[in-house]
Amino acid sequence: MPELPEVETIRSDLEPLLVGRTIRDVRIHKPDIVLPPLGPTEFRARLAGASIAAVERRGKSLLLRLDRARVLQIQLRMTGRFAIGAQVRDRTEYRHVAAEFSLDDGATLLYDDVRRLGGFCLLEAAEWARKERALGPEPLGSSFSAACLRDRLAGSRAPVKNALLDQRRIAGLGNIYASEALFLAGVDPRRPAGELGPDEIRRLHRAIRRVLRGALAAAGTTFRDYRAVNGRSGRFQQFLHVYWREGLGCRRCGAVVVRIVQAGRSTFLCPACQA
Repeated sequence: MPELPEVETIRSDLEPLLVGRTIRDVRIHKPDIVLPPLGPTEFRARLAGASIAAVERRGKSLLLRLDRARVLQIQLRMTGRFAIGAQVRDRTEYRHVAAEFSLDDGATLLYDDVRRLGGFCLLEAAEWARKERALGPEPLGSSFSAACLRDRLAGSRAPVKNALLDQRRIAGLGNIYASEALFLAGVDPRRPAGELGPDEIRRLHRAIRRVLRGALAAAGTTFRDYRAVNGRSGRFQQFLHVYWREGLGCRRCGAVVVRIVQAGRSTFLCPACQA
């Protein structure tokens, strides 16, 4: 699933292309991508003529702020991606188009999703505000201090890696960057989150922000599925220390990187650096 750096990269790609545009029409090719409370027919009717005021991100969700106090929440999940402009004329690369948005400048915004795990949810602004309150702070925001991280993890018996993936605690972190941050901080991902000491919390806070900023600068991480707008790949996979490096030598100490499973997800770690 795209994490904060990937969704933010897509947001920044789309912002200059969409802000100020009006959606003339929407064609839904895969009805299951329209999420409740609306069905595809009503979704299309309500979006026709809507103006896009802003393109935002919250956690792992992409948001289109529309006129009349409405928000289109877009969840990309594993394989959702966008193309817009001249690029969409050659559709050989986009064989799983789930939706097309026709814009008032003549451009077409395609949403392609081979696994169809993503979705669109059209909400009133007040409805989105209620959903947003359930999310934790943004890890690159000014309010996310080491003290904030300490408070978010306090008292938790869950493994710290699992706690970092809980979007109610921190919004936007996923498997890749949680693994990388724990490596940079020298923290074993199996440690109970509430047992981390002050120095460990400070190191982990710095590591989270460092890895996310690095990934943003590299337009995210592409292994297979993730692409920014019009097929642009991320480059952060070149700089990963442990994620997806099982059996390879640690870039820091040379010990063999291992993979474990936590809550059904792969975690990668260096048994020496994170002892």
